[in-house]
Amino acid sequence: MAEELEIKLTLAPDALNQAGAWLSAQKGVRAGAVKTLVNRYFDTPAGDLNRRKVALRIRQAGDQFIQTLKARGEFVDGAHRRQEWEWPLVGPKLKPGLIADTPVGQSVNLAGLQPVFETNFERRVLMVDQEDSVIEVAIDSGVIVAGGQSLPLNEIEFELKSGASSALLAWARRLADEVPVFLNLVSKAEQGYHLAGLYHPVPDAGKISDLAVNDFLFLLSVSWLTGERLCFARGRLDAIGRLAGELGVGELYQQVVTALADGTAVRDLVSGKELGQLQLAIAAGQCP
Repeated sequence: MAEELEIKLTLAPDALNQAGAWLSAQKGVRAGAVKTLVNRYFDTPAGDLNRRKVALRIRQAGDQFIQTLKARGEFVDGAHRRQEWEWPLVGPKLKPGLIADTPVGQSVNLAGLQPVFETNFERRVLMVDQEDSVIEVAIDSGVIVAGGQSLPLNEIEFELKSGASSALLAWARRLADEVPVFLNLVSKAEQGYHLAGLYHPVPDAGKISDLAVNDFLFLLSVSWLTGERLCFARGRLDAIGRLAGELGVGELYQQVVTALADGTAVRDLVSGKELGQLQLAIAAGQCP
């Protein structure tokens, strides 16, 4: 078992190309591999793994195959921290017995596992070497496919390989000053599950009286995924508004919240820089 810490940004296709060019030109950044990745995700017909907030996939890169089980984990300062288990395979066939000793191995009918969706994309890797940290940047462009439907996939992931976790947000914020980005707390797997009709989150704050930063960021991501309007009472964002003011991004906060209150879709806000800059600023601002 291993643990990963990463920040994932969603971008428009043109912005993704611009981001790749800008990142490649920065000091301390070197080019890595370019790979075509085919990822097939498995679950039971009832979505038992998804209900337990884990994802099971087989990834093919050339003639190499890896079976991976990922837990949803937790969000820490805008970054995703989760546990994962990996097993190399000799071919594309799923080996259910490998997950028998994991936390979900005894609670799911492993014999009922079947393909549910795929995420297929080209991945361009850049390595960022700093004095106190090493970051792997994955620039992904492709599609998510389920049941004859497809969605575009254009993302950049900053994954910490060593050093201080604060470097992830620092690089993400630098990039957000150059191109529009969206800090997306919805994983590729959750996007696939939603397309397959097995994941139905609602962008509603429910009974939460005072939204924390991670609550707000997650609701934005759910609204982006579903296309549904983000439902909230403005007073529930008072703490976030105060934090934004303390961080010097109060104007950004007012622009974004006013647009959301007026019914502007989150997907439409992604085309401008303001939303991503606000997300990353308040995520950084809650760091101890």
